[in-house]
Amino acid sequence: MRPDAEKGSSFDLDALRAAYSRSLAPAPDGAPRILLTGHSHQAWPDVARDALAACFDDAARLVDGKWDAVVLPKLSAVGEAILERMGFDRGDAIAFGQNTHELVFRLITALPRRERQRIVTTQGEFHSLRRQLARLAEEGVEVVWVSVEPRATLADRLLAALTPGTSMLAVSAVLFESATVVPRLDEIVARAVEVGAVPLVDAYHAFNVVPIAWGRAAPHVFATAGGYKYAAMGEGICWLRVPRDCALRPVFTGWFADFGSLSSGDGTVAYAPGGARFAGATFDPSALYRAAAALEHWERFGLTVPRLRAISLRQTGRILDHLDAAGLGDDVVSPREPERRAGFVAVRSSTAGDVVERLRARRVLVDARRDVLRVGPAPYLTDAEIDQGVAAIVDELRR
Repeated sequence: MRPDAEKGSSFDLDALRAAYSRSLAPAPDGAPRILLTGHSHQAWPDVARDALAACFDDAARLVDGKWDAVVLPKLSAVGEAILERMGFDRGDAIAFGQNTHELVFRLITALPRRERQRIVTTQGEFHSLRRQLARLAEEGVEVVWVSVEPRATLADRLLAALTPGTSMLAVSAVLFESATVVPRLDEIVARAVEVGAVPLVDAYHAFNVVPIAWGRAAPHVFATAGGYKYAAMGEGICWLRVPRDCALRPVFTGWFADFGSLSSGDGTVAYAPGGARFAGATFDPSALYRAAAALEHWERFGLTVPRLRAISLRQTGRILDHLDAAGLGDDVVSPREPERRAGFVAVRSSTAGDVVERLRARRVLVDARRDVLRVGPAPYLTDAEIDQGVAAIVDELRR
């Protein structure tokens, strides 16, 4: 048994690593790999491979009957488990999509009609939202881009930008370039509701690694996330948590949103209740099978979100210690305070892209966003792997 980061508790790291036998296998040339990609593409546990086979077998056995017999019940169970890990009630409404962009755009098309829509966001949002909002601005939507710097006063600037007449707030729980946990999120969401705006929180870089205290925001917030990063579910499985009293009518709608709907009686399009009103259309269920397997994997090892958070903080703290010891502390852009730091460490480098390529040649995998190198540990890594990987990073950053 090796200690994890939660005081007074431990988990069997060797057993956990054994559950990733394929992902943690050496490269084809026999060289060991160090996967410091826990913030972007966590390794898939072996059960994900078994889940893909089960998806095929169910389709072969049940043909079209797979939907009612397996897929829809699995969708419900996965949704409840995800809501719980997000910090919501298991009975809340949830909608699934292949990516968060699909779900967010569906929500945007449901915003109440006004002479001119006004959306408040930050300059630190992920590319898909940033690009979509920039395109909407070209079509006349007023988009207020709030600077994320200085980060200590970001909440104040967002609160000031949320004025009456705002249609929507779109903000991340964690900034994807710096791993900064956005402070006072419940207060920001409450202000959005107060001025009549639809509040949307992108929780992708928080899900399964940073617990969110929703507080008074919980009844009102739309929260989106997905399985590609810390959840180890892979691509194609994203979701939108929907407030229970939601009556919005997305213009971008699919036929799955018609299941369970009641006729409007006046010829208008009707919507199913709850999260189903944001449903799309026929999807590839293999991602859902992987999601169910990954959720069972976390439960089997007792890796709750608080425990994963504790492990992550210990690991990112170790990375910071190495960077400080190497004299690179001034280049770190991630918060030092544990309560403000999410699941990775970001280091500024003018040659970040080149550093990523040189590290890949050394079998150390990281990624970069513009001039920021992102280093993401994961619970299956040993301290020795982290130390070796960061030593290689330091070496390349000094070149």
